[in-house]
Amino acid sequence: MTALNFRPQQAWGDLLLRWWRDLAQDTGGRAALRRAPDITAVVMLPAYQHLHRRLLAAGWPDQPWHNDRLAAAAGLLAHVREHSERNLPQAMSEGDKPCVSPLRFMRLLDSPDIDALFSGLRRALPLIQHRTDVLALATDVVNWGDAVKKRWAYAYHWPAKAGG
Repeated sequence: MTALNFRPQQAWGDLLLRWWRDLAQDTGGRAALRRAPDITAVVMLPAYQHLHRRLLAAGWPDQPWHNDRLAAAAGLLAHVREHSERNLPQAMSEGDKPCVSPLRFMRLLDSPDIDALFSGLRRALPLIQHRTDVLALATDVVNWGDAVKKRWAYAYHWPAKAGG
């Protein structure tokens, strides 16, 4: 399976970043996305549909599997207030005491499907002050699977055990 990527200076990345920045002015759309309890609710919102249509025009593969993952990413991006260079595992594990505990992080890695990941990340984003790399978040959610889980496990700064 070919990975779908959102990179800067690439059509999908530029579209997604512009859409995310425009959410700051679309307070109603952003609020509706933030309130969406699941991926189905995200899909039914105009703010998501606007992004979906723009990406389709830029060559996004119109398949249910891809679209559900894109909806999950869009719903999560509505919770990101500030773009940062830190990817999620880095943001979750910074400092002497990680803001996302190793146990909670392991639960995220164990997410059996995109719905569980969506739910877990919605709860984790406030713990990192809603700051992360927007394009990395979208890319990782859209490509969620063993390769992303392994990359996250390597990027997370696991705390040393007390007395270890």
